[in-house]
Amino acid sequence: MRTVKLFYTDHFDLPLPDGHRFPMDKYRLLRERLAEQAKTGERDWQLLVPEAANDDNLLLAHTAEYLRRIVTGDLTDTDVRRIGFPWSPELVVRSRYSTGATICAARAALTDDVSANLAGGTHHAFAETAAGYCVFNDAVVAARVLQSKGSLQRVLIVDCDVHQGNGSADIVKDDDSIFTLSIHGEKNYPFRKADSDLDIALPDRTGDEAYLDALQTALATTRQSVTPDLIIYIAGADPFIGDRLGRLSITKDGLAARDRIVFEHAAKSRIPVAIAMGGGYANELGDIVDIHARTIDEAYRVFRE
Repeated sequence: MRTVKLFYTDHFDLPLPDGHRFPMDKYRLLRERLAEQAKTGERDWQLLVPEAANDDNLLLAHTAEYLRRIVTGDLTDTDVRRIGFPWSPELVVRSRYSTGATICAARAALTDDVSANLAGGTHHAFAETAAGYCVFNDAVVAARVLQSKGSLQRVLIVDCDVHQGNGSADIVKDDDSIFTLSIHGEKNYPFRKADSDLDIALPDRTGDEAYLDALQTALATTRQSVTPDLIIYIAGADPFIGDRLGRLSITKDGLAARDRIVFEHAAKSRIPVAIAMGGGYANELGDIVDIHARTIDEAYRVFRE
């Protein structure tokens, strides 16, 4: 049985002002929980520090002018508001490593069937701008890095964050080699949606049963449209009923069932999966960590047990 590789970046500090509501501690707490499971032998996975995404990697999805401005901090007040974080050199460093973690997870998945970035899912980043806590678009960068190396040809991004993956959809709108599926809240951010290859927009308070039915139907539809060499799965914790930004009213068990559906779909078709965590904004950090940890555990169960 091969060890599952999990890539983490929480040790790269990102100083935020007091009162900032983005739950950065969830990444550390998730790593600590998974590390304890590995230490006790409960699960056979290895936690690794990734390589950082370099400029050549990032320019596969972002413009040279945007990369220059974000690296140097040559940003307007509007630019900073779009990011949601204050600019700092640490923000750039962490964003490079978080994107690199998805590249590493994608590369590992090709040989190990499944791997994960314990952060990432920064799907609101456009080619020329940041948005919604997203600086670099890790899924598109990872897909294109592996394509540029000849490791694969076609990629399916399955985006189950509660917010539509507008940046990903926009970057690859003219790229038939990357298929974007987004299942998200119809009335949630971003309020101006991009056009994914397949968008499933759901009403507030959808609930488990309707959500899982919609996901099953969406995956069946993609099977008719694309035969990918890799799935990049954005496993947002924010559809959760207790998430302050979510509104879809999905339970923890419902989210675990969601993960299992995606992984079983991939395993049945022998498609490797690279996981990125996506959003999570519950008031109780433990709820976010529970959901993300169960995602990793469902992957382990489907691909290793």
